[in-house]
Amino acid sequence: MKTLRFFGMLVALVSAFPLSAQFLQQGDTIAIISPSSSTDSLTIDGGVQTLHAWGFATMVAPHALDSHHGFAGTIQHRRSDLLWALRRPGVKAIMCSRGGDGAAHLLGDLPLDTLRRYPKLIIGFSDVTALLCAEARAGNKGIHGSMCHALKTYEGNDTVSQALRRMLLGDLPEYHVSPHPLNVQGRAEGVLVGGNLSVYNDLAGSDYDPLLLPDIILFMEDTGESMTKVDRMLHNMEIRGLLHHVRGIIVGQFSKYTHPENGFPDMYHMLHEYIKHYGIPVCYDFPVGHAHLRNFPMLTGSRAVLDVAAEGVSLRFD
Repeated sequence: MKTLRFFGMLVALVSAFPLSAQFLQQGDTIAIISPSSSTDSLTIDGGVQTLHAWGFATMVAPHALDSHHGFAGTIQHRRSDLLWALRRPGVKAIMCSRGGDGAAHLLGDLPLDTLRRYPKLIIGFSDVTALLCAEARAGNKGIHGSMCHALKTYEGNDTVSQALRRMLLGDLPEYHVSPHPLNVQGRAEGVLVGGNLSVYNDLAGSDYDPLLLPDIILFMEDTGESMTKVDRMLHNMEIRGLLHHVRGIIVGQFSKYTHPENGFPDMYHMLHEYIKHYGIPVCYDFPVGHAHLRNFPMLTGSRAVLDVAAEGVSLRFD
C-alpha cells in the first residue's frame, strides 16, 4: 500500500482486482477530442506526448483545434468528432483536451443508444461531466480525471496522473481519506456518478440526468460558484425529487468562491447544514476537484462502496 499526504489530508491507494470493463492495454489508441472550449496545439501535443510515454497510441480528432465563438468548433463539428471517436474501431478510449463550456451542446442529438453501442471510456472532468453523466445513463463507465493540460504540465509523472494511467489499464484504486469533522458516518453502495455540480444540475430531468439512476453514490465539486448558488442548486435537485436515489454523498473541492457568506464560514458548513438531515453517509474534503493534485480519478458509472467511519473514509470500486 502506498500512502500519500496532500495538504494535511491522508490518501492511501490500494490496487484492487480489475473490473470487467472496456479498459486498455499497452499499445491501444486513445482519441483526443475537444467537446467544450477551444484549446491550443501545445496543450494537445503535451497530452499526446505523455500518453505516448505511457505506451498508448493517439489520434487527434479533425476539429480538435477549431475555434468558434470561444468553443472548439461548431456544435456540429464537435459532435462529429465525438461520433468519429466512438465509431472508429481502432480507438479504445477518448480523452478530452480540456473543459470550459459547451459539452452539453453535444447531447441534443446524441441518443443514449449510440453511447450503448460504443462503450468506450471517456476521460475528463469539469464541463466534461455532461458526457460522463450521459455515459452513466447509458450504462457505460467513464473516468472523471485529468485531461491534456494537466498531462502536459506534469508530464504524467505525478501521483494523480499515475493513478489515471493505472485506471486506464484496469488497475483500480481503493481510496482511503482522513476523517473530516463534518462527515456523517455510514456505508453506502451504488453506482458512482457526479462531478461538476453546476454541470449535472443543468441536466436535471433530461435523459442524461444521472440522478434518475437507482441507488447512486453522488460526488460533487465546483469552482467559481458562490455559496448561495450552490445552495440553490442543491435545493433545486431536492424539490424536483432527484435525491431519493442517492445512497451516499462525496463532497470534493470547492474553489474560487467568497466566504464567509450568510453566516456560514465555508462551503462545507453550508452543505452540511442541509445534507446532514438526509440520513445517508457523507464525506467532505475528498480529493476530487479543479486543482490537479487533488483530483484523483473516479470511475463513473461503476458500482462502488463508500464507507465513512470515525477513523476515516474508504471508497472502492466494486
